[in-house]
Amino acid sequence: MMSDEDIKEYHNIGKKLGMKKSNKYRYMSGQMYEHHGSRLYDFGGEKLPSVTTILGLTKDQSFIKDWQQKVGYEKAEQIKNHSSKRGTSMHKFLECHVTGVGYDDLSPIGAEAKPMAEKIIEVGLLPVEEYYGSEVTLHYPGLYAGSTDLVCSHNGMETIVDFKQANRPKKKEWIEDYYLQIAAYAMAHDYVYKSQIRQGVIMVCTPDLYYQEFKIEGPELRRYKHEFLKRLDMYHDLKFDEKERTKPMKAEDFNVQEDKTK
Repeated sequence: MMSDEDIKEYHNIGKKLGMKKSNKYRYMSGQMYEHHGSRLYDFGGEKLPSVTTILGLTKDQSFIKDWQQKVGYEKAEQIKNHSSKRGTSMHKFLECHVTGVGYDDLSPIGAEAKPMAEKIIEVGLLPVEEYYGSEVTLHYPGLYAGSTDLVCSHNGMETIVDFKQANRPKKKEWIEDYYLQIAAYAMAHDYVYKSQIRQGVIMVCTPDLYYQEFKIEGPELRRYKHEFLKRLDMYHDLKFDEKERTKPMKAEDFNVQEDKTK
């Protein structure tokens, strides 16, 4: 049973370490929905596939299938569902911290997620001077859309931040799709808002509060932009017949700009 002080602390997590808001960018909103197992976004009537759907359909699934066979499909689903719920709760704590809105989750899942969010707040968010948007829906018109956790100034650079939870520490080679997500969001933000996102920061925490941070910038960020465009081509090849494609989606068609600030 939680004490009154514990409950008060839950309500105030978003107000203890709130962040400065900048209105530099006026973000548009899109409506996310599911269609035949795929996540799509509606921006003013334009239906766009999500970044996670594009990456999910074009990734090598052999590792996941091997893991499911190893632990058993039922157990794998239990682990996946538990992790998903914990991640949702952790993201909500973090969103409320950023925006300064009180939030509580008194469930067992919330009891796991709260310390993980606090670890990210205490360590990962310290270099953030101000934020432009939290849970921002981004889109590249005619191509794709998605939602990023945070757009902010991080150590003086405009940055896309992605919060992740994990059952165990990650290695860089395991999280290629995380980098591709960052790259896709950076391209969409730069194209629509005429910005110049300089870096992406992936903040990861495990249930035993092991914190990791992965950064991507400069030539590496540019490389992942091109890699995402290749995956976008693969997605369209899988989803549509050539005759149904109104425009071939090739990397050279996209606005992948050089970082002119260096």
